Parts: sequence; C-alpha cells; structure tokens
Amino acid sequence: MITADNESLASTDRLILRKFVAGDFEAYSSYRSRPEIYRFLYRDPPSPEAMRERFDARLTSSFSEDGDTLLCAVIRREDDALVGDVGLTFTNKAAQQAELGYIFNPVYAGKGYATEAAAAIITLGFEKFGFHRIFARLDAKNAGSVGVVERLGMRREALLIESDRFNGIWGDECVYAVLRREWSEKNRARSR
Repeated sequence: MITADNESLASTDRLILRKFVAGDFEAYSSYRSRPEIYRFLYRDPPSPEAMRERFDARLTSSFSEDGDTLLCAVIRREDDALVGDVGLTFTNKAAQQAELGYIFNPVYAGKGYATEAAAAIITLGFEKFGFHRIFARLDAKNAGSVGVVERLGMRREALLIESDRFNGIWGDECVYAVLRREWSEKNRARSR
C-alpha cells in the first residue's frame, strides 16, 4: 500500500520516499562515489566537488518543466538508513512522459528496496503528476536493473544495439515502459 503524507512524498510498508535534505549528503556521497555504481551509467564517478554541487542543486530543484528531475531519498523505516534514491525526470511535458531512474547503495542490494521504491514513485508519477507514460532506459547487461523493471511489470519496448560508448566499450540499451492505464490495471489485479 502506497500512501502520501506530510513528511514524505510516498511511503510503503518498509520505505519512505522524501526530498533530500542537507544532512543526507554524507550517506548520499558514500554510495554515489562508488565506481561500481557507474559501471552501467557510461560515466566516471564525479569529483567530490562536483558531487557536492549536484547534491546542493537537488535541494532546490523544481519539477515542472522538461528536463526537471524529482529525486527522492529512499529511507528505510526500521532505522532511517538512506538506502538509495529514485527519481522521475520530465522528458516531454506535452506528451506527459517521464523517465524512471534509481541508484541504490550496494550494501542494501538483494532486499527488494529498488523494486519497492520504483513502484512507489511510478504510482506517484501517475496519480499525483498525471503522467501518461513512464519509461526506463538501462544497459542490457545490468541484470539487477532489468530484474527491477521486469518485476514491476514494465514492458520491454526496445533493444538498442551498441547505442552508447564508454571507455571504448559499446553498450546495448533496453527501454522499458508502462502506461498509466496499464499500471492501474496491474495494481487492481494485485489487490484482489
């Protein structure tokens, strides 16, 4: 069951999704600076200065125009640990589309937090922000991320062969998506 309340943007039985606050920087930078996080992101980890600038920019960012991102801290209820982040980026306001993204601390891997948080933000995107379509783009070799979107019931729409290159290595990209009506039908079926 996903709820929205005053202290969070969304919550589940185990997680709270809320905006980042200044006190989150240390935990955020500890997982966002790990090289293995960037393996499938086609870039190197940012410098400490760039990390700080990006984090500070997130604290005051808006979510109303193409390119804007709503990035949520994913907090574990049992101990208030910051386990990762999940977000939606406006990709086409006129077409009511957003891109799903998430990065989780590998320390908390294998517990279903990414799937749970992604489901919560997809629901928020459809119910609060009125998106028509939410999609995710991911490296085809990123089995963990492929597992998340497939557990969510997102449809694989494309496989782009050698569509990106990093450090001289070509990568294939998968595109998964779900429409608002499909998400509503899946949630109704789950609640029966």
